[in-house]
Amino acid sequence: MGKSLANADAPSGAWPQADVEDLDDGFVSHETIAGDPACGFLLLCDHARNALPARYGTLGLPHSELERHIGYDIGVEGVTRKIAARLGMPAVMTRFSRLLIDPNRGADDPTLVMRISDGAVVPGNRNADAAEIDYRKRRFYLPYDRAISEAIDAAIAAGKPPALFSIHSFTPVWRGVERPWHVGVLWDRDARLPAPMIETLREDAGLVVGDNEPYTGELEGDTMNRHGTRRGLAHALIEVRQDLITDEAGIEEWANRLSALLTRMAGVPGINEIRLPEQTGSWT
Repeated sequence: MGKSLANADAPSGAWPQADVEDLDDGFVSHETIAGDPACGFLLLCDHARNALPARYGTLGLPHSELERHIGYDIGVEGVTRKIAARLGMPAVMTRFSRLLIDPNRGADDPTLVMRISDGAVVPGNRNADAAEIDYRKRRFYLPYDRAISEAIDAAIAAGKPPALFSIHSFTPVWRGVERPWHVGVLWDRDARLPAPMIETLREDAGLVVGDNEPYTGELEGDTMNRHGTRRGLAHALIEVRQDLITDEAGIEEWANRLSALLTRMAGVPGINEIRLPEQTGSWT
């Protein structure tokens, strides 16, 4: 018999709170790294690991598929940990594979539980019905979401609303086409953090820096939208090309680079203010 998780981890107005039977033997959905809540930043890592609870096995995939980008964002856990340790910043990271449920999607997004990902059919997701998806939301997605909210609340209580910095990685080649960027900064309407971040990264002539490349940051319901846009917090999502952070040397190099970047961003005016569009009439 599984354990009961009383009062499901649902944000206000999302899902009704109810007990959730834990079918997965206490599998921990996320990790919060302690840091100074008044440091001005909160690090997020949505796709840190490719782990799955034992009951799901490999979701019917060869283990080699979980080692690809469809299972997690290669290299980002190490980068996030090193930045948090060097700068004393709090961080929240997932501990489950994005193939189980993707925490960087809106709760009603059709790609929340992927049945096909980059050409790989996911047998363990093929027949996931509404009840199974709801279980995964309550058991994995929502606890991570709540941990982010709690870290934000702690920073606000400490007197410094945090700028959110979400760390991801992307494949060097997509559908046979090489991607030229070394790093990309994704954002939506609030330019406070991404604009100076892009400008600073481009000071290095050896870097090709994407502005909303290789993806767009305009995704309704994603982590930055839920916790940044809707709460009026400055935020940016960074994408590092995976071949640059596949080994310890690359992880060290990019942790150093991004630590220096965040240290400079700490001096940007207004990044620790709450600015809702209806209050300011502007996102910049």
